[in-house]
Amino acid sequence: MTTIYDFEAQTLDGRRVKLDTYKGKVLLIVNTASECGFTPQYKGLEALWRKYQPQGLIILGFPCNQFGHQEPGENTQIGAFCSKNFGVTFPLFSKIDVNGDNAHPLYQYLKAQAPGIVGSQAIKWNFTKFLVDRSGKVVKRFASVQTPEKIDAQIAALL
Repeated sequence: MTTIYDFEAQTLDGRRVKLDTYKGKVLLIVNTASECGFTPQYKGLEALWRKYQPQGLIILGFPCNQFGHQEPGENTQIGAFCSKNFGVTFPLFSKIDVNGDNAHPLYQYLKAQAPGIVGSQAIKWNFTKFLVDRSGKVVKRFASVQTPEKIDAQIAALL
């Protein structure tokens, strides 16, 4: 695997999606959870999606239960929660692991391309964000505390 477009993932409803579907778009890839202190970031992510989707932003949410078991639900429950509580309409994928031996290959790639603080590749918590430019290059990793509102300008610059 040499580019982000070489990967695929399964949506909440079980469809396989090849990431090359998003060629030429700016991507914001986020590991999410429904019972986390950062869960309200769904609102900000949805706002970014609505604001910038016409200009080419695609937000991809990947639920993960590895941090404090804060995503215990099944895919249908996750989708219903996100829709009901935050009006989420951006693409959400099946629950995955982002760390460890069973980490999804996409996340293995993202972590290698944009290591965290002091070169650590591990994802530290829910709502870590990866920004990918239109050519598929991983531009930056944002920690959970960096809200969607705080990264708006960096997204806009890539659009």
